[in-house]
Amino acid sequence: MDTKDLLKKVRKIEIKTRGLSNHLFSGEYHSAFKGRGMAFSEVREYQIGDEIRTIDWNVTARFNHPYVKVFDEERELTVMVLMDVSGSENFGTQNQQKQDLATELCAVLAFSAIQNNDKVGVIFFSDKIEKFIPPKKGRSHILMIIRELIAFQPENKGTNVAEALKYFTSVIKKKCTAFVISDFITPEFENELKIANKKHDIIALKLYDKHEEEFPNLGLIPVKDEESGHIMWVNTGDKAVRDAFKWDAVKRNAALQDAFRRSGVDYTTIGTHESYVKPLMTLFKKREGRR
Repeated sequence: MDTKDLLKKVRKIEIKTRGLSNHLFSGEYHSAFKGRGMAFSEVREYQIGDEIRTIDWNVTARFNHPYVKVFDEERELTVMVLMDVSGSENFGTQNQQKQDLATELCAVLAFSAIQNNDKVGVIFFSDKIEKFIPPKKGRSHILMIIRELIAFQPENKGTNVAEALKYFTSVIKKKCTAFVISDFITPEFENELKIANKKHDIIALKLYDKHEEEFPNLGLIPVKDEESGHIMWVNTGDKAVRDAFKWDAVKRNAALQDAFRRSGVDYTTIGTHESYVKPLMTLFKKREGRR
């Protein structure tokens, strides 16, 4: 892709995702991802309903009257996006490939974050760490991220979410919010997810294509594994083959959901055949309701 085409594509994604983050996600994002830190603000007299644990005993003893500490929420967040750039992300039989969907998701989250005065950084991963963009603020930083997302060519084709999470917990020291965008067709990663989610606030966005989970009846077709390059001929005309493929996907998805639940991680699934607006809004509102 030449520079002119690349810039045109960046601009197109910016217009769409910036508009969405301005009109749809700004309030929801703010409510769902408030800064978790608390900064001491002032001391005031105790009022009925104040929590006992906020009483400042030194000031109370001095004035012989109960006083409480008041804290302000620290608004500024660091938002990290862990982006799967493996071969399987090039799969897509519906409106778009998973990689296109991932690019837009990353852009809309990044614009929502900078509107909120948050820093944004990205880790690109396959079965190794491909690139790390440290967190920064500002529109030019986001445009650079989008440019990288469109033009990036990974060295490896495989997927390893555990490696990405390990690297993330080692380089990001301060507590942050992190979105893992992947199809999660990967070796075991639950242990690394639990460790990462104890220190940070992890949200999983699972991308999928309908035909990864259910074969249509197309007769004998070649199926290529984008990560290994292996081609296999599959008889999709055979109902038993289609049923076995679907059952495998159901089991895989159930195991993945269990891993997210056990790790205490919020997640949603987004298909290449649908708009990501509704799943994201639902996720944000769910989080907002719990705060």
